[in-house]
Amino acid sequence: MPELTPGGRRIVLAVCCMSLLIVSLDNTALNVALPAMQHDLHASVSGLQWTIDAYTLVLASLLMFAGSTADRIGRRKVFVTGLVLFVLGSLLCSLAPSLEALVAFRMIQAVGGSMLNPVAMSIITNTFTEPAARARAIGVWGGVVGVSMAAGPVVGGLLVDSVGWRAVFWVNLPVGLLALLLTLRHVPESRAPRPRRPDPVGQLLVAGLLGSLTYAIIESSPVFAGIALAALAGVLLYEPRRDEPLIELRFFRSAPFSGATVIAVCAFAALGGFLFLNTLYLQNVRGLSALDAGLYMLPMAAMTFVFAPLSGRLVGARGPRPSLLVAGAAMAAGSLPFAAFAAETSDPLLFTGYVVFGIGFGMVNAPITNTAVSGMPRAQAGVASAVASTSRQVGQTLGVAVVGAVLAAGVGHTADTQGFVEASRAGYWIITGCGACVLLAGALTSGAWARRTAERTAARLEPDGAHTAASAVPS
Repeated sequence: MPELTPGGRRIVLAVCCMSLLIVSLDNTALNVALPAMQHDLHASVSGLQWTIDAYTLVLASLLMFAGSTADRIGRRKVFVTGLVLFVLGSLLCSLAPSLEALVAFRMIQAVGGSMLNPVAMSIITNTFTEPAARARAIGVWGGVVGVSMAAGPVVGGLLVDSVGWRAVFWVNLPVGLLALLLTLRHVPESRAPRPRRPDPVGQLLVAGLLGSLTYAIIESSPVFAGIALAALAGVLLYEPRRDEPLIELRFFRSAPFSGATVIAVCAFAALGGFLFLNTLYLQNVRGLSALDAGLYMLPMAAMTFVFAPLSGRLVGARGPRPSLLVAGAAMAAGSLPFAAFAAETSDPLLFTGYVVFGIGFGMVNAPITNTAVSGMPRAQAGVASAVASTSRQVGQTLGVAVVGAVLAAGVGHTADTQGFVEASRAGYWIITGCGACVLLAGALTSGAWARRTAERTAARLEPDGAHTAASAVPS
């Protein structure tokens, strides 16, 4: 990769952050647009689930494939393709004449999105080779997630109330096009010195597993549940036979890696379900505008924005354990008032739940990648981090699918306050359970015993004993 000037490196970082911003802002802003989309497109609860899950499902299925393809054929080339597809998908979404078309166009968006964030992270790590500069760059990158989380509901609310829900997708167009022009002009091409070989069968099995599982949950289909089980069996039987599988199953012998996977799935399932329930309640039941609903949820986003960088520093100083314990306890405590005391009907309880849940989610993201790569050989750290990123998307997909299915089964088509609150309680108990799982998994997989399992796993992955362990990778 050619040497860049300090100004050139800053431009590369800005381009990567722009790609992260449009992907993250699109997801958070879209949540407050759901009721308007439901009304305009005559969508059911399951239809709304698909507008979210079609995107996260495709994203989860393709993240690892996109990262390995970029290493093989060129990161800049794949990044440019991702920007083009994401901008095109956003334009098509804004013009969607029906719910079915919107879901299809969201999948095009997701194909582009899968080529952006993991590839952008590879571009950053190859641009900023000095450890301190790389840490600062990744810190800026991580801060963009906090900005999008805080700004998304308010920006989405403003656009929906002033222009309409289609404007949520228009925001991506100028930012994406600017990022595309800057990439073509300033981002140099790079490839991995030894890229992983493609695994098309593994890719199809993973996509089949995630897709059939999500469909089985949302549509209550036992046939697709059976397909999901068959795909899972295929993954377990086929992947260990490959030298370079899409998913390295031996990683799961490391307790920190397994814990990070469980934590990522549970934390993002809780977030997806929490946002889904609150968005529908605030607008469909309380009758708030999209902007007012976004402002109502601002305390949660603000806490995430404040505590995310604090968690990163705490992980660097004390390891992932304190952040994980606080995250799990706070996420469970923040959702418990909704499950047990109908916090939606009391503003003090409502805002208390938002604040505490936001603290928990802010604390959880930084230690996930750190825990996943703890003790791994440096050569395997990128693959382990990619699995953790995929687990986040799988979690959000399952959270919306499960909580939405529970809500749809209980509420029917009524907008009655008491009926909605009672129907959503089971969903909040699931979210509370997810928080408790984060707490338990964090406690079990971040101690001395867990570190020893990671060391043994690293030794098995590189039996010559020459590996260099990755003990702390910035998230």
